[in-house]
Amino acid sequence: MSLKKSFIFLSLLLSSYFLAQTLHLYGGADKDQYLGCLNCDTFDKNSVWNRYSDYGNVYSSKSIWNTYGNYGSQYSTYSPWNAYASYPPAIVDQDGNFLGFLTLNTYTSERSELELAFILCKHHEDIKKDISGWYDRLFR
Repeated sequence: MSLKKSFIFLSLLLSSYFLAQTLHLYGGADKDQYLGCLNCDTFDKNSVWNRYSDYGNVYSSKSIWNTYGNYGSQYSTYSPWNAYASYPPAIVDQDGNFLGFLTLNTYTSERSELELAFILCKHHEDIKKDISGWYDRLFR
């Protein structure tokens, strides 16, 4: 039982830390293409969780949820969902500090170790089908 309490405490602590800082994605070979905010709410115009925004819409060329786009295809070298991607998106905080790459590629030396990155990588196919529902599960 104490292991469960420890896990819950750690989860709450980590979630409050990551909600306190804004996490952004930048893609492309030079990391010069803004791909949205990873932990902004569903009403934020820059949020990857806002299905009406450029970054959360499954049809947008700037969305990691676009299965056919450069940043959401399982075959694109710029996509986090390509297990062999050479140029996956970088996660940075609001101060520009690099927090690792969002990628399925386990060979990437600077793969992000953020809990949110692990969850996105593990469940990205399910998330694409219910973006706002997953936002509620993760952040509310």
